[in-house]
Amino acid sequence: MNILDTITLGIIEGLTEFLPISSTGHLIVASEFLGLEQSNVNKAFEVIIQFAAILAVILNYPSKFTFSHINLWTKVLISFLPIATIGFIFSDQVKAMFSIEIVAWMFIIGGIIFLIVEKFYDENETHTHDVEDVTYKQAIWIGVAQIFALIPGTSRAGSSIIGAMLVKLNRKASAEFSFLLAFPVMCATTGYDLLKHHEELFAAGNIINLAVGFVVSFVVAYLAIKLFIKFLENFTFIAFGIYRILFGIILLAIFV
Repeated sequence: MNILDTITLGIIEGLTEFLPISSTGHLIVASEFLGLEQSNVNKAFEVIIQFAAILAVILNYPSKFTFSHINLWTKVLISFLPIATIGFIFSDQVKAMFSIEIVAWMFIIGGIIFLIVEKFYDENETHTHDVEDVTYKQAIWIGVAQIFALIPGTSRAGSSIIGAMLVKLNRKASAEFSFLLAFPVMCATTGYDLLKHHEELFAAGNIINLAVGFVVSFVVAYLAIKLFIKFLENFTFIAFGIYRILFGIILLAIFV
């Protein structure tokens, strides 16, 4: 992996981590195009730059990361438990699903689900417009929905946003709760990969690539979060549903 590869992956990660279009799916496809072997080190590198994107949440929502919001973070952690539990139990099965074909089909299926949900979704009927007002029951159901993100190409952001919309959060609150929920998920994933592959990741030949990818991912993600929230003030998720379907079809045509 050279510097150009790390910059490319950093940009892709930063742009896609918080959008409902699967950052993992895009990274798998990008690695295929770049001819990068899906080695343990490269997979761990992708997780590290995902964590860089997560840090952008802190910079965008610094007031949420204080002890005064302990009630909110209790709900976030409750939402995190389902994916943490299922992911730990079925980790080997999850890793076995990492393929272009599965990613492509999950892009299409996820896109169709977004279009269906948007067809019946009425923001005027929602009763939760701020993440602070999310209930424990809503948090549990959002966490259950996020389990589907274990399937590559599904999208962690997408599954949690869909779950939030189904339990009556408005679009903005759905996206923001998804941003916060990403924090414990990626902290756990990154911490695990750091422990498992720290020697390879921080070897002399990898440290520069790691630093460059980390910074690029962080900056791009910071801007992407702001633009995404602005987008949701005027538009729905229909464009993302259409994008997912088209992207999935293109992947099937090229790789399968």
